[in-house]
Amino acid sequence: MLGGTFDPVHLGHLRSAVELREALALDRVHLIPAKAPPLRGEPRVAPEERLAMLRLGIGDTPGLVADDRELSREGPSFSADTLASLREELGPDGRLVMALGHDAFLRLAEWHQPQRLFALAHLVVVDRPDYEAPLPVALRELIAGRECEDAEELMARPAGGLLRVRLPSRMAISATELRRRLSTGRSVRYLLPEAVERHILAHGLYRRN
Repeated sequence: MLGGTFDPVHLGHLRSAVELREALALDRVHLIPAKAPPLRGEPRVAPEERLAMLRLGIGDTPGLVADDRELSREGPSFSADTLASLREELGPDGRLVMALGHDAFLRLAEWHQPQRLFALAHLVVVDRPDYEAPLPVALRELIAGRECEDAEELMARPAGGLLRVRLPSRMAISATELRRRLSTGRSVRYLLPEAVERHILAHGLYRRN
């Protein structure tokens, strides 16, 4: 599970998904757009548009899935509920992983039912090249005894572990900066998949009113 607003999806998101699949030998990676992220502001464009862009961005990439389950669910997009849905499909013995960036990881203790996340899945934290900060006390307590040395140790159990990974590309692309550029008509070439860029321009998304 790789969640986010994907507002818009960019090459950093997609390349991270591909490299996560390779690094952890995953069968597939579900990219799941949040309808109403509890700890973030309202996304700039409608959920249906973000899902359409995600599908265009993924295209025919093997092992990547645009998963719309949070968009059809009422209320806040709690990751614990999404993991419970995936766990129900996967069964009790399958390995389930939730990947998140280091910036989101720093706020993990503030999430809805954070202990439940580990009961349902492993957590994999993707290092960001532009983000370094000490761990809050509550977060250190939450992850105590859960950290694994490598993917092999992590995958020895269906859930409950924590692994930090540094992906090869480490693409520091900011969706905030992309929206800023799009709002003023500046180029976003080579930051987004071409199909996503065409969709944004054709529909006038993110343009300043």
